[in-house]
Amino acid sequence: MILPSKHLSQERALLTVGGRILQELHYPLTVSALWEELNRHPRNPPHSTPSLGYDGFVLALDLLYCIGAIEIEDGLLTRKNS
Repeated sequence: MILPSKHLSQERALLTVGGRILQELHYPLTVSALWEELNRHPRNPPHSTPSLGYDGFVLALDLLYCIGAIEIEDGLLTRKNS
């Protein structure tokens, strides 16, 4: 689930999703605002079903937090500068 495999496409692997999250996290955002930003990505036309479910999004956030790539303060997610 963290890495792509024979049964899990690269777009749905947590490392790929985490990379997309870090690309969108230019300034502090709430979790819901970040979710909306990811769904506005050019690969997702308006009013389409998101290619990523919310559960996968949250798991990717968990992974990024565990490896120290993001932090949360006052309800806002930020990239960690280390």
